[in-house]
Amino acid sequence: MSETTTRPAPGSHIADPAALGLGAFALTTFVLSVVNAGIVPEKVEPVVFGLAFAYGGIAQLAAGIWEFAKGNTFGATAFCSYGAFWLSFWWLTGHTDLSGAGSDVNKGLGIYLLAWGIFTLYMTIAAIRVSGAVLLVFVLLTITYFLLAFGEFGTSSGLTKTGGYVGILTAIAAWYASFATVVNFTFKRTVMPTLPR
Repeated sequence: MSETTTRPAPGSHIADPAALGLGAFALTTFVLSVVNAGIVPEKVEPVVFGLAFAYGGIAQLAAGIWEFAKGNTFGATAFCSYGAFWLSFWWLTGHTDLSGAGSDVNKGLGIYLLAWGIFTLYMTIAAIRVSGAVLLVFVLLTITYFLLAFGEFGTSSGLTKTGGYVGILTAIAAWYASFATVVNFTFKRTVMPTLPR
């Protein structure tokens, strides 16, 4: 009779990186969205650059790599992608000279945001099977990207401001999901529901 060996799940020794990834995404999104909503002047936007590089970018990218180690395709794809988004945003806004584009600069920014909206839309479909909390983040983020994209295409400050306010809601939803992950782990029980699927 052969002895059956139970192997631990891939990456089971690694803490859940979703709390870090969601937290990094939430904080960086919140700061930028407050600017987009017009709550603070646009000229203070550079305050988000360091966050976009270090927290939204590097920390979220690290969370994505740990999700790969845990065998979580959704988490790995999401966190690595949005980590890359924040790094690209940092480069685009702080290190790219778009002065030569003239009035077409809005078309370029619109395409950039639209492409991220399309990616987020198909990730939203996959998020249906993750949890209610994560699904809410992706639904709100999809709306945010499309509002910001069409705000750029139409040079509409109204759409951009609306995208900023929806972005704030997105950040709050992501903070909740991060908070729930940390608190539920710490208390070893469900304190903050995430409505897993």
